[in-house]
Amino acid sequence: MKKCFYLFAFILASLSPFTTPAQAASKTDNIEAAIQGEEFAKLVEAPFVPPPITRKFATKVIVNLEVKEEVSPIADGVNYNFWTYGGKVPGNFIRVREGDLVEFHLNNHPKNKNPHNIDLHAVNGPGGGGTSSFTAPGHSSVFSFKALNPGLYVYHCATAPVAMHIANGMYGLILVEPAEGLPKVDREYYVMQGDFYTQGSTGEKGLQAFSMEKAVAEKPDYVLFNGAMGALQNEKALTSKVGETVRIFIGNGGPNLVSSFHIIGQIFDRVWQEGSMSAPGTNIQTTLVAPGGAAIVEFMTPASGTYILVDHALTRAFNKGALGHLMVASVDSKASQDKLVYSGKQSDEIYQPEGANVATMASDKPKTAKSLVKDKPLADKIKAGEIIYRNNCSACHQPKGQGIPQSFPPLAKADYFNENMERAIRVVIAGLSGKITVNGQVYDSMMPAWDLKDHEVADVLTYISQSWGNKPQNFKTSDVKAVRKKLMVEMDKGGH
Repeated sequence: MKKCFYLFAFILASLSPFTTPAQAASKTDNIEAAIQGEEFAKLVEAPFVPPPITRKFATKVIVNLEVKEEVSPIADGVNYNFWTYGGKVPGNFIRVREGDLVEFHLNNHPKNKNPHNIDLHAVNGPGGGGTSSFTAPGHSSVFSFKALNPGLYVYHCATAPVAMHIANGMYGLILVEPAEGLPKVDREYYVMQGDFYTQGSTGEKGLQAFSMEKAVAEKPDYVLFNGAMGALQNEKALTSKVGETVRIFIGNGGPNLVSSFHIIGQIFDRVWQEGSMSAPGTNIQTTLVAPGGAAIVEFMTPASGTYILVDHALTRAFNKGALGHLMVASVDSKASQDKLVYSGKQSDEIYQPEGANVATMASDKPKTAKSLVKDKPLADKIKAGEIIYRNNCSACHQPKGQGIPQSFPPLAKADYFNENMERAIRVVIAGLSGKITVNGQVYDSMMPAWDLKDHEVADVLTYISQSWGNKPQNFKTSDVKAVRKKLMVEMDKGGH
């Protein structure tokens, strides 16, 4: 009977929505924790974070955070009037310790046009600090709070209209480290997603203004990591070495969309979901991060190469910008381990199902009089090619051929495309990987071979060449057949 009572009590406690006695005691201890000395917070711009806290006592931490309104690139050739904490999106990363007394100074730059405030989700108090920090341009507001609860928390502007201030980039992360600290890792990074709403469409050039209509409809033109397309790509990519441990503090400013954070080719060894410092989940592929929420992910990088950070609602990644890179360098002493974990492509051989033959696979159909496909008139080819492009190519190269900066090259006015008809055909039917230079920019992505019939390849390439300022050319079905035949001969000579 006694065992049943204890079991019942345990179940009730686990289901209870209220603070447990242990949690309440911990918060009370933090309220009463003695404060020793003071220090100024070291504020760091994304994707980096301040160093871990090594002190073993609570102190007074003085935070000076400046609000700045300034125009910056949101994409290649596209500018936006961001409202920021610290001059960048997301705002500076703030790191304090459980039990610290935080004296917060919010400074609104005199050249700004709007009043702002700050709501820190780490604050226990009305408005999270928002009611005490409403600040006009050229003024500074001061308030203080005790960091009672360890965790990773979002901060954002809460001045009306709140969604507009957040959509313009006014958000960041504050980490309240537990008193015992966090486990040591080799590298720490700061990544924050946000959705942006512009008067013009995605990629439309020039200075773009905020669209409240699109924000209310929750139809963003950009979904971005760290405030800009390409903010975490190529020379700005996150880096690591084989065998190192990586911790990413991931936040979501919103204001509207939930993030499905994923790294292609990595499994998170540990995830502290919703920014909680309680027991982490393990072996997680994708973690949800709500608007105004955060998470901490940790993983070891066992194999070299470039890994892609995405919001796994994938049109946001490949069409609207929520895409970054983690470049993991090989280490000589771990080269064999690297290949054991992931070999890379070992061969590329012709696959012939039972009853198939090379002649059938090398072209549309066996070459009989009935199966030969004649080229359509040019206007019909362009129309058919547009449909093929929209269904197969536009996700990466974008509807108007503008591409995605640092990820997928443009096809509009593209020298790489216009210079060589045969190369263009080869890319479509055989794929492409490795570095190429398009209009002076280096791209290092992969395009798969497309399973298109010869006349479809001719149609889509004709459509591209007749669009977006390219050199007008009429690709023939016979051109594609000739290139496909040449590829087959090259493969045979290669021993496959």
